[in-house]
Amino acid sequence: MSNFHLDIVTPDNLFFSDKVEMVIVRGIDGDLAVLKGRAPITTPLRIGKVRVFQEGKERVAAISDGYVSVQDDKVTIVTESAEWPDDIDIERAKSAKERAEKRLKDRRDNIDIHRAELALHRAINRIEVSQIKKFD
Repeated sequence: MSNFHLDIVTPDNLFFSDKVEMVIVRGIDGDLAVLKGRAPITTPLRIGKVRVFQEGKERVAAISDGYVSVQDDKVTIVTESAEWPDDIDIERAKSAKERAEKRLKDRRDNIDIHRAELALHRAINRIEVSQIKKFD
């Protein structure tokens, strides 16, 4: 399988930069798989997983929203946050999930429902990804 260059960038760092065979991300219209030679595209991303395929193995990270840009043989994902399963603080993610669920259940007049829903989705995504094994 042909390779292309993938960069995953957060405000804090260059999270990932290497040659890959394929990457799958969650776009606003569903999952988007990118292989070498794909037509150029720039599209927003949803909270979800990024699946990176290298040397026949898959590696998964949790990302928040952002966008993906495909140009020639380079793909760039810009996201607010990205974490490999081993880097996720599962207790912190569970606490965030509980707080978001409580906010949504209470529904006080001054609650930002959209913000609470996004916090819940981020926490659930992080919990799910934390249970995935990485390849060595």
